This record gives sequence, C-alpha cells and structure tokens, in this order.
Amino acid sequence: QLQASGGGLVQPGGSLRLSCATSGFTLDDYAIGWFRQAPGKEREGISCDGVSEIAGSTYYVDSVQGRFTIFRDNAGNTAYLQMNSLKPEDTAVYYCAARPRQCFPGDEDFAMNYWGKGTQVTVSS
Repeated sequence: QLQASGGGLVQPGGSLRLSCATSGFTLDDYAIGWFRQAPGKEREGISCDGVSEIAGSTYYVDSVQGRFTIFRDNAGNTAYLQMNSLKPEDTAVYYCAARPRQCFPGDEDFAMNYWGKGTQVTVSS
C-alpha cells in the first residue's frame, strides 16, 4: 500500500514536502514515482526514482526539473517529493506509485504497478 500526504495551500514561491508512506513491500527493491493531475487535465508523471544500484535512475519532467527533488528513506519505508519555488500551475492532486526496481519514464504512467490515494496541492496567493 502507498499513501501520499503533505499537501496543502501554499503561496507562489513557497515550498512543500510530500510524503509517500509505503507498506507491504520492501521499499529498497522498488522504484517510486510521483504523478499529478490538475483539474480537467490528464495525469502527468513528474518524477521517479529507481533502486540505488541502478545508476542514473532518477527522472524529472522538464517542468519541475531544478525545483522538485525526489528522495527516499528506505529504512522508514517512506519516499518524499520536496517541492520548491512552487507555481500556480503546480496546483493538482499528487499521487505516488511504485513498481519493482526501475521506472520507465517513456511508458504510460512510468509502468507503475501500485498506486496510492492522492494529496491536494494548491498554489495560490
């Protein structure tokens, strides 16, 4: 199971850290992906992180590159998405997802197998 949390209302330029609590599997062995869906838009994959032994397995979509950081605490079975310099266009419901070992940014939904419920992020003054 996965559960995203940490969303909320933040002003433009602000920061939020989303958490993805996992259970039922060993996070060390799984890739984590973050996705978002804005009103009236399709779900968008924004970042994913493969297992540590796969070099270069972290991906960011261009629109969040340099502002968002994906990281994980494997011992705590929790993954995170640090979001800085937030913009109104970042407003969306954010979801985390998982699949074994590595993610595939070129595939639909990064080929993720397991999904959690989302958390709302609203960027507004």
